[in-house]
Amino acid sequence: MASDGYDFDVLVIGAGPGGYVAAIRAAQLGLKTACAESRETLGGTCLNVGCIPSKALLHASELFEEAAHGTLAKWGVKAQGVELDLDVMHGTRREAVQGLTGGIEFLFKKNKVEWLKGLATFESADTVRVADRTVRAKNIVIATGSSVTQLPGVPVDQQRIVDSTGALEFAEVPEHLVVIGGGVIGLELGSVWKRLGARVTVVEFLEQILPGMDAEVRKESNKIFKKQGFELRLSTKVTGAEVRDGGVALTVEPAAGGTAETLDASHVLVAIGRRPNTEGLGLEKAGLQTNNKGQVEIDHDFRTSVPNIWAIGDVAPGPMLAHKAEDEGIAVAENIAGQTGIVNHDVIPSVVYTMPEIAGVGLTEEQAREHGEIKVGKFPMMANSRAKTNREPEGFVKVIADAKSDRVLGVWIIASLGGTMIAQAAQAMEFGATSEDIAYTCHAHPTHSEALKEAAMAVTGKPIHI
Repeated sequence: MASDGYDFDVLVIGAGPGGYVAAIRAAQLGLKTACAESRETLGGTCLNVGCIPSKALLHASELFEEAAHGTLAKWGVKAQGVELDLDVMHGTRREAVQGLTGGIEFLFKKNKVEWLKGLATFESADTVRVADRTVRAKNIVIATGSSVTQLPGVPVDQQRIVDSTGALEFAEVPEHLVVIGGGVIGLELGSVWKRLGARVTVVEFLEQILPGMDAEVRKESNKIFKKQGFELRLSTKVTGAEVRDGGVALTVEPAAGGTAETLDASHVLVAIGRRPNTEGLGLEKAGLQTNNKGQVEIDHDFRTSVPNIWAIGDVAPGPMLAHKAEDEGIAVAENIAGQTGIVNHDVIPSVVYTMPEIAGVGLTEEQAREHGEIKVGKFPMMANSRAKTNREPEGFVKVIADAKSDRVLGVWIIASLGGTMIAQAAQAMEFGATSEDIAYTCHAHPTHSEALKEAAMAVTGKPIHI
């Protein structure tokens, strides 16, 4: 029971992957907990309009492509007259979202977390107004997430010019989709519509796609996407967009400056990143302000500068990833309960769910070289028996280790199962593994994961299969 005139021990603002996990963990630890959420459903961006629905469409579009583009025929599975029923595909996406958001509501009830429906605003450091109710809480966790960054001159109407939410909802396959931004979201959603028959052009301001990833991985991914038929316009900036004649005319110019030209698209997806959600929160009434990136600064324990106010996930510094927010949600609840909650921010994997998948954890080769002498081991997927058998030869595994201690500093993977394979690398790094530890761990044969073992063997120059 909350006491001292407080309504709750813990109030979490936001029910995304960080917020709902923090609320459930706090309740599990015996704290009287509420969670404020203004959406009709729980789960935040990730579950409603992000990670989950996009994966449903990625999987469905892969199945369609395999049937329609002759992949199945190469295996002797002959399918005639393959048709796309986009409505049914959207139905499966909505079903996945509905099931999972309903699941969180069930978990709230089971753990006695009270859902306060409405937008929360601070009245003071311990008082928050949610819709027509004012509540006092001993601890408040800000987990308000992030929203799509707008691009000046390119107004989103969710019809012709869409953000990531609108790109999940197209009622028809775009004829020519121009994706602004060569990061994770743009490439994933571009892949969906490419497989379903759209022509896709990606416009990226930087000189290479997938900013922040290992340079070799970026280069190889570029090659793979080009081979798949993506048109990649790098070092290019979009300065304006005009909806006309049932399409969009985009004005683009070289990033370094130069002659402008027009790109004609049927639809445009703006995917240039996300920004923290702090507007309308009334942070100043709580005695908080944001940094120059719009984030709420925190210490190692996720405390803000105001005692008993905490922040996690996209609204706090660090990578904007659902699993980072989840881990912080557990840790912050444990800290509030007087336990020790820690997140190792050096070992947070990131995955691009294209085909093949692109995954990484730890340092890039470039970052690792700045820290000191390193050894690098690589193994191509085309030499992996399971990938070869499955006709998935693209990509490689790369293990980066410290030259003296052999400790693994980073692992980068391009492979059809890269997102699943990276978990082993993250776990090894969490235990402080050396490349030798991975190399001498017996891996089942034939699996894609053997490529990680061989890449680890390659660190000391001894892979077997190349």
